Amino acid sequence: MQQPERSPSESYFWPIVWAVGLHVLMFAMLFVSFAFTPELPPARPVVQATLYQLKSQSQATTQTPQKVAGEAKKTAAPQFETERLEQKKAEEQKIAAAKAAEQKKAEEARKAEAAKKAEAEKKAAEQKRQADIAKKRAEEEAKKKAAAEEAKKKAAAEAAKKKAAEDAKKKAAADAAKKKAAEDAKRKAAEDQKAAALAELLADDVQRQQALAETHGDQVAGNLDDLIVKLITENWQKPMSARRGMSVELMIQMLPDGTITNASVVRSSGDGPFDSSSVAAVRNVGRIPEMQQLDRATFDRLYRQRRVIFKPED
Repeated sequence: MQQPERSPSESYFWPIVWAVGLHVLMFAMLFVSFAFTPELPPARPVVQATLYQLKSQSQATTQTPQKVAGEAKKTAAPQFETERLEQKKAEEQKIAAAKAAEQKKAEEARKAEAAKKAEAEKKAAEQKRQADIAKKRAEEEAKKKAAAEEAKKKAAAEAAKKKAAEDAKKKAAADAAKKKAAEDAKRKAAEDQKAAALAELLADDVQRQQALAETHGDQVAGNLDDLIVKLITENWQKPMSARRGMSVELMIQMLPDGTITNASVVRSSGDGPFDSSSVAAVRNVGRIPEMQQLDRATFDRLYRQRRVIFKPED
């Protein structure tokens, strides 16, 4: 059965459709696998594949695809250039993405380094803070220790001062006791001297003294007067104003046992310190035991009140 003869438009339709569909499929595959395969296959194999599909056609049919292939080749050149540009653009994008990834990685590394540096600075600051705290504690301990040492030294100084004061007090008491003992010894020596003078002036026994007082009253009185003047002189402290030619008359009042009850100025020398020193000398005598050897009448007559003239040269 003879097949109906096809028109030229029908013989071009399907090859063109196949060619266009194959190109669309290849472009889709290129866009999908662009990121994974940097190199694209050339457009020439597409034309070969198209020609291979047309080998089974008749001679008339084969000639027609050749013409189509020529036309396709003419259109494939701009498409190849477009694909090349897109591939170049994709490579640039890939390079840009790689650069961005490198920059991101570098930024992350920089951030990690900054974080590490911040952590190190934080650690160093913490160590410095701990060191400052330890230093402050050490300074406080040193201050406390110094204060304790100072208090200890102060307490020792106070104790030494107190001990020195006690020693000085003890020494003063010892000196006072020594002085008192010396004064007592001096007083006793004076009393002994008075007793010795009395022994020289008076007789050995009371009867002889009484007889002497009765027969030689004036002589005994003269001797007692000399004794009184002697005792007053021994107890006299010479003032700075005393000079030769001065004289003061004193009134001495005594008891029968020889105790001096009063001494007063009857006639002044004109110099107050000298008068006062004379009165003080009489009062310092205190008591003349030798007066007990006199009879009461002689004592009342001569020594109950006795005037004495005192001169610096005496």
